[in-house]
Amino acid sequence: MNVRHRNNLNRCWIVLAAALIDLAAFSARYVQADDTLYVRDVKPTLKTKCYSCHGAIKQEGGLRLDTAAGILAGGDNGPAVQIGDDASSLLVHRVTADKEQRMPPEGSPLTADQLQHLREWIKDGARQPVDELAQPDPKTHWAFQPLPDSFSADSAIDQFVDSKLQAVGLKRNAPASPVALVRRLFLDLHGLPPTPSEVQTWTQRLSADGSSDPSAIADLVDFLLASPRYGERWAQHWLDVVRYADTHGYEVNTPRPNAWPYRDYVIKAFNEDKPYNNFIVDQLAGDATGEDAATGFLVAAAVLLPGQIGKDEPSMRLARQDALDEIVIGTSATFLGLTVGCARCHDHKFDPISQRDYYTMQAFFAGVEYDDREIQDATQAARQQQARELGPRIAELTAKLRDFEPLAFGDQPRPPVSPLMNVERFNTVTASYVRFTTFETIDNNKHEPCIDELEVFTASDSPTNIALSDYGTTATSSGNISNTGKHQLKHINDGKYSNDNSWISNEKGGGWVQLQFAEAQAINRIEWARDRTGKFPDRLPVRYRIDVSSDGKSWTPVASSEDRVPLGTAYDAGKTSPDAAKLQAQLETLQKRKAALEAAKLVYGGRFRTPDVTHLLNRGDPEQPLDVLEPRVPAVLGEVACSTDQPEQKRRMALAGWIASDTNPLTARVMANRVWQYHFGRGLVDTPSDFGLNGAVPANPELLDWLARTLIDGGWSIKRLHRIILMSATYQQSSQINAKAAQVDGDCKLLWRFPSRRLEAEAIRDSVLAASGKLNLKAGGPGFSFFKSRGGLSGFPPIESFEAEQLRRMVYSHRIRMEPVPIFGAFDCPDAGQPTPRRSQSTTAIQALNLFNSSFMLEQSEALADRVKNETADADSQIEQVWNLTVGRNPTANELSICRTTLQQHGLTTVCRALFNSNEFLFVP
Repeated sequence: MNVRHRNNLNRCWIVLAAALIDLAAFSARYVQADDTLYVRDVKPTLKTKCYSCHGAIKQEGGLRLDTAAGILAGGDNGPAVQIGDDASSLLVHRVTADKEQRMPPEGSPLTADQLQHLREWIKDGARQPVDELAQPDPKTHWAFQPLPDSFSADSAIDQFVDSKLQAVGLKRNAPASPVALVRRLFLDLHGLPPTPSEVQTWTQRLSADGSSDPSAIADLVDFLLASPRYGERWAQHWLDVVRYADTHGYEVNTPRPNAWPYRDYVIKAFNEDKPYNNFIVDQLAGDATGEDAATGFLVAAAVLLPGQIGKDEPSMRLARQDALDEIVIGTSATFLGLTVGCARCHDHKFDPISQRDYYTMQAFFAGVEYDDREIQDATQAARQQQARELGPRIAELTAKLRDFEPLAFGDQPRPPVSPLMNVERFNTVTASYVRFTTFETIDNNKHEPCIDELEVFTASDSPTNIALSDYGTTATSSGNISNTGKHQLKHINDGKYSNDNSWISNEKGGGWVQLQFAEAQAINRIEWARDRTGKFPDRLPVRYRIDVSSDGKSWTPVASSEDRVPLGTAYDAGKTSPDAAKLQAQLETLQKRKAALEAAKLVYGGRFRTPDVTHLLNRGDPEQPLDVLEPRVPAVLGEVACSTDQPEQKRRMALAGWIASDTNPLTARVMANRVWQYHFGRGLVDTPSDFGLNGAVPANPELLDWLARTLIDGGWSIKRLHRIILMSATYQQSSQINAKAAQVDGDCKLLWRFPSRRLEAEAIRDSVLAASGKLNLKAGGPGFSFFKSRGGLSGFPPIESFEAEQLRRMVYSHRIRMEPVPIFGAFDCPDAGQPTPRRSQSTTAIQALNLFNSSFMLEQSEALADRVKNETADADSQIEQVWNLTVGRNPTANELSICRTTLQQHGLTTVCRALFNSNEFLFVP
């Protein structure tokens, strides 16, 4: 080869090498662009900003932006980008336009960094990732697919779990020790530790003679599920999801005194193993199923009270939309695991839920108002009959006493004002109006006047109370303290007695209430009281006047406080006759009994009326109504609909029937996942109230579907599902850490061990009380308070030392919205401001301080020490008993030695405090 040829060849190799270097650099640049700019920066921006209008659900302007190929293909206006030229790219132009043209049209614009990433990607060639996949059709989303009708014969929890473990080279732990398993089951199902005798009984059966009794675990599970403690424990999980509270929320946060019947319904439903599909129907339409208390679910969320809403029509319409929104959110998230509420102002950005779907869903609830409602239970008819049977005797006593009653403005003074009954007798007058005016109330005008019932009787041989609204009498007033709840104007003449059915003025120490009859009547007696049950003797009018009128303009006084002896003055009720005092006492006793029988049992469970017309609202604005819509479920999920003239109750029944159907693809999946979550600390779907496209994918989808199908095929029995889960080897395995397995699956999503976790706030408190012997197992009824007062100017000062009533299980506490519970609120106890489908598990210094230094823990440590001292005088025996009462076992020799030293130096109370603060006490083993 000659030199010239060789030099030419060398030059070729140099050129080729340079070309290869340039190509490598070029390729590296685009690989970097693909991986860094598009995949990491550009695509996530497009997902959050653009997919809702230009993704799989819809493609406005024919443009789809969920792949680079789609961006380059463009839409009706041509390509969205010009490769290498960001300034000329339509996409850049639209995201940087002024407000009228800018994309996205709602929400915040792209940030400077997001815009810079987009520009750089276009300049660098807008390269497409290899094998980039478009968003799947939302209709094919796993959660929307029907459940399998059947599974293979060998399908079981352990097979599903083992399959996932084997795929990564792992296997389940060995079984837990009998003591750990017994304690685990008690804490899981009851939220209370087993007693030492229960530990002994069940561990002996689980490991008799070194071999397990095969029926022991099944019997233990049945024993725990049959206890009322089970419903109290598992109801709390449900109340978290629905954000139950005993107050209204927002700035005023006033009490809801009748919220608790819903809580009691949930506890009862779990204890009775009410089929879950029926449980759903009750909560959406309990007024149709005989479970009035269950509809507390519908109005469980916070709500603005009338006094907190502007009096103008736009403000009231907006407040109404907010109230309905809470019902839509609660229903869809709780039962369906869908965030339908996200479509209130625009189509859902991720799920195939349109804004139209949101308002057709809202139409099911268009007749629901947040309010109390009377419970029509099985005892009501009997109580009403007993009350009616007392009527004749009360009428007889009243007629006899009338002869002893002095006339108003008569010669002799009349008795002092009574909270239980005041009779105003006067010469017969004809009137169309009666007005009761208060000039002063007790305690220096501290209180507003209150009347539980204003009764006006005709002058006849058979007097009739014509004040009742049933006779067409209407009531007006100078102002009312409330237009909702138990102190409303309508209660002044509804025929019901007691403080819970009373009218209260909005004026301190003053105000008037007036009755207008359907026609003029001859009257000669008026009766009124503060509270005929006698619970609240304060707020009595001490200066008042009763006037009558025929035209509502000219008034004539017929009675007043001027001829009554002052409050506190001795008055001989029998001075006119020795029989008067005896008759009066008999009458008051019967009246109290009758009032108690007639008192309505109320639940804050919603009031139902003729539904409003439901409109599609432009951008969610109630001032921009569009089409009238009928009640209908989201289109992607079904075809269930009601006509716009469908009665209110039937609307809710139609929705409930669809949600609770065996064929609904979501309902059983969502509930099966919740049950699994509360047993293992984490659901198979990690977003328990979001099964939509933006939620987590199932860690074991086949197992989830099997559990859901098992729930349905088992008659929707939650207890049956418990048994199946708890009897699995997956649940019964040890929680021991395996270093190798932890490297592969550090979060234990594959369940190679039982995931130990800290108890929730309620279970910690209840367990402390159980160990100390102070737990009060009284069930049901109004809740006890953690605070000295319930709001107002004094706020919520915590109670430092608790009486027996306040040592009930924490599920029975008066739950104040947005106000953390003292001591235990620090343990991630939700405040009912928002639903809590899964509690967080934080670790903070305040938790340790509260558990070790709070007055409550000090008192319970002393109580536990006293309990043990009463049982044995031997120091070592005392220490062993403390260990058994708290952690369910005897201490080791080393633990006993340490506790012995602590007892000698600091006393048994300190040993108790230390055990209460141990992880072994606070964690599910």
